[in-house]
Amino acid sequence: MPKTTTTYGDLLGKTPDELRAELKAAKEELFQLRFQLAIKQLENTAKIGEVRHRVAQLTAALNESLLKAKGA
Repeated sequence: MPKTTTTYGDLLGKTPDELRAELKAAKEELFQLRFQLAIKQLENTAKIGEVRHRVAQLTAALNESLLKAKGA
């Protein structure tokens, strides 16, 4: 999978539905990576940290967009 270069600012420009879809995909990827780690098939363990960071970014962007929509 190619490395994503999406910044937090780019995430803020997306709709909550788009963010939810990306968050779901990132959580599924994280689950798969943890599973591979458990059965000793994961070669690049740093990928787990990258995906966790991505999940955190998506969660923060989603919460921020929901707060903006609620306040507007």
